[in-house]
Amino acid sequence: MELLFFIIVFTAVGGVLSVLAAGVFLLLPERHRNRILPHGISFAIGALLTVSFWGLIPHALEEVRPDQIQSLSGSILVGILLFFTLEKLLIWRHCHSHSCEVHLDEGHDHHHGHGRRSTGALIILGDSIHNFVDGVLIAAAFLTDVQLGIVTSLAVAAHEIPQEVGDFAILLESGYSKGKALFYNILASLTTVIGGVLAYFSLEDLHDILPYFLTLAASSFIYIAVGDLIPSLHRKTDIKTSLEQIGLILAGVLLIFSLHGVAHDIEIAENFEKVSR
Repeated sequence: MELLFFIIVFTAVGGVLSVLAAGVFLLLPERHRNRILPHGISFAIGALLTVSFWGLIPHALEEVRPDQIQSLSGSILVGILLFFTLEKLLIWRHCHSHSCEVHLDEGHDHHHGHGRRSTGALIILGDSIHNFVDGVLIAAAFLTDVQLGIVTSLAVAAHEIPQEVGDFAILLESGYSKGKALFYNILASLTTVIGGVLAYFSLEDLHDILPYFLTLAASSFIYIAVGDLIPSLHRKTDIKTSLEQIGLILAGVLLIFSLHGVAHDIEIAENFEKVSR
């Protein structure tokens, strides 16, 4: 039950708290938001890639036989193609600015209120599915290793905050009030906890497929970082901005690297204490 408690707490951190943080962020003046958001995206890139290549994939490889390594590697490719397809179908939509193609198309004609509302509803639906899957992946990480679960949930929160800011902007642009936008985002974020709890009760007895859930999480994070976040950083190419982006990416790398080490030390200390008893 202790593991279930961890899953509930950290899926909540990756879901509900990221929505609240995004809501607080939206209270800032627009000029400040526009300056801060790209920094958060740079930081999230480093965090997502580090969790994928330093945590999730190595742990998945440790859990399989040598003859399964190729199929496990292939599952990363399948995952990346799957997320690309889902995004193309507008089910999995990660928007971090007002310049998304969907927003531009809807924003040209302010008389089409129904169309703009439909865009907002689609974002809520897509976010709910996304958060549910995030909850499953966080649970899979915890069921493999507690320290991996901790850094995975922190990486989810790192990329969720800028995404939730984008989702808030979409809902406000679609005609939702600030109160309703916050309510629907919190409602969608609760599916992270639901996904984590359901995964705990179903995946615990399915140890053989856990490595594939870890590679699915890794492919999700890699796709978000490389296919969605990194291209947004190329809009500005001056030296100062580029150096800031590189520095913040490295900060994300170092933070997850450090947290991974701290969580590992805590786990060793707890195991030593149990043995001493």
